[in-house]
Amino acid sequence: MYFELSEEQEMIRKAARDFAQNELKPGVIERDEHQKFPAEQVKMLAELGFLGMMVDPKYNGSGMDAVSYVLVMEELSKIDASASVVVSVNNSLVCFGLEAYGSEEQKEKYLKPLASGEKIGAFCLSEPEAGSDATSQRTTAIDMGDHYLLNGVKNWITNGTTASTYLVIAQTDKGKGHRGINALIVEKGMEGFTQGPKENKLGIRGSDTCSLMFNDVKVPKENRIGEDGFGFKFAMKTLDGGRIGIAAQALGIAAGAYELALNYSNERKAFGKPLSNHQAIQFKLADMATEIEAARLLCLKAAWLKDQGLPYAQASSMAKLYASQTAMKTTVEAVQIHGGYGFVKEYHVERLMRDAKITQIYEGTSEIQKIVISRELLR
Repeated sequence: MYFELSEEQEMIRKAARDFAQNELKPGVIERDEHQKFPAEQVKMLAELGFLGMMVDPKYNGSGMDAVSYVLVMEELSKIDASASVVVSVNNSLVCFGLEAYGSEEQKEKYLKPLASGEKIGAFCLSEPEAGSDATSQRTTAIDMGDHYLLNGVKNWITNGTTASTYLVIAQTDKGKGHRGINALIVEKGMEGFTQGPKENKLGIRGSDTCSLMFNDVKVPKENRIGEDGFGFKFAMKTLDGGRIGIAAQALGIAAGAYELALNYSNERKAFGKPLSNHQAIQFKLADMATEIEAARLLCLKAAWLKDQGLPYAQASSMAKLYASQTAMKTTVEAVQIHGGYGFVKEYHVERLMRDAKITQIYEGTSEIQKIVISRELLR
């Protein structure tokens, strides 16, 4: 087994680390406090080629591998998970789905501006009643011949108001169950399509999350992705890749908190010696470092399998499950190591703790990941 990164991958990781430190960190506390979307930083991420990382260059992508994507997500998430989730959604859920399953016309019209970062995309599956259960969609897309008539509500949509292109999962024929679901490309500005107010969230507060309402929105037939009834399979395949991105985000949040705790333990003194000289703190750091490394290896394995064209649904769910648990545990310990200072915003760890929680929820809760893993194990 070969664990060393290539020279190109090391360069990509360094570019992401430098960007996070120099461009994301200076205003991250203010953006979190005021729920400010990192618009300028997202533009710069586009210039770095990070919004279409794995897309073929012929569609304005960077042509990078999934391993590089994990490296970038980790470094960005150490500093600002609100910015990294934009990278995650645009890459894993939107660009991947369009490149893998879209028509050539759809790739020319929609994928190119998304991969270049000229436009931002959103993936619309969750609903007030169904959550992420793609088989229980209440949003309907009635076949009207040359177009679909779209009605319903989607919620918890990342990039909800800042996106220009939306991939919407909707029920066309309820009688067919999961074979009666379609994935449609909806554009901002279509008549009858409106966005709700921005959600006031516990974490990733700079991320733009809102509900979307569709009231008799006419979606042209050419905006359907794949054959009629392909929507459920499209959602499941896309989420498999999305979990790699969220796993890497959780990994980055954990690693960022650990690095802050490690540095603080060397600087802060208690009972006449640095915190890091106390065995209780050493044990905490040892556990944190070990669990983060395990999470990192799970993320890299899932990405490697994807790069090799091998099945990765189980690996991505394992990575997402373990990395999100590690993020929550590590950030709580980081706050504890900081003591009272950990409760203060300027030390960053309280924000990382708040950001960590969402990684256990979106792209499917921990319970959903266990269902996916067990399903793969029992096949």
